[in-house]
Amino acid sequence: MAAAHEADLATDGARTGPVRGRAPRSFAWLGTAPFFLFAALFLILPTLTLIAGAFQTPAGDFTFQNIIGLFTPQIIAAYRISIEVSLASAGLGAFLGFFIAYAIVHGGLPGSLRPLIVTFSGVASNFAGIPLAFAFIATLGRIGLVTLFLKDTFDVNIYRYGFNLLSFWGLTITYLYFQIPLMILIITPALDGLKKEWREAASILGASTWQYWRHVGIPVLAPSILGCFLLLFANSFGAIATAYALTGSSLNIVPILLYAQIRGDVLYNPNLGYALAFGMIAITGCSNILYLWLRARAERWQR
Repeated sequence: MAAAHEADLATDGARTGPVRGRAPRSFAWLGTAPFFLFAALFLILPTLTLIAGAFQTPAGDFTFQNIIGLFTPQIIAAYRISIEVSLASAGLGAFLGFFIAYAIVHGGLPGSLRPLIVTFSGVASNFAGIPLAFAFIATLGRIGLVTLFLKDTFDVNIYRYGFNLLSFWGLTITYLYFQIPLMILIITPALDGLKKEWREAASILGASTWQYWRHVGIPVLAPSILGCFLLLFANSFGAIATAYALTGSSLNIVPILLYAQIRGDVLYNPNLGYALAFGMIAITGCSNILYLWLRARAERWQR
């Protein structure tokens, strides 16, 4: 009887054991639902629509004519100017932003400056569009504050020396307002990742500051710097509101040409506009893929 009773208890335990060991169902993943819904509605579906429209006629038939149209002289020139502006703003933004970030991390500046600069960078990196264009027109326009100050105080007319805000370098300088802060935000954690032990070891071995940066600091930071450059390139390549509000149609860059094709004032070929957007997606997509690859390499060094 006792053996039978023990067998019954063991059987009951076997039956109830898995139930007691089952983890409660978690609904925490529902917190990510708004993100995936937002990404699907405003990123994935529009991208798929653009790609499909790039290979269609206005009647909906399949064609390669829109892709072939990208190789016309006007569109090639627009891509060339857009790439040049993006390279210039990304290069200058990465260069200046790196040294500002270095100054607040390793430059021995007062500790109170770092949160101030980082906070300003977080705001300035998202300041673009019509407000930014108006700010630069009011500052560096022909009757802007700085323009008149230089003219009245030092008798220097920057427009007489060839400067023009509604030009290649004018747009590049305007883009630097959000490119430099973005570089500061991205490269600062990488500079924090440089371990003090590496510099101490280099000093003990007799290495100078230049030798330390040449053989240790720069090689470690190189993937991060190149990745930031690519991210800044993609950031400026797709900007349209600032460029259109600042230069109108005087500077033929791809986003403005795309806007003209979609809006249809003089030009109206939505499917060619889709092809223009498809080309922009391809260029920025390659930049972002390279950025993610370089970021992974940088994180591997800084673990």
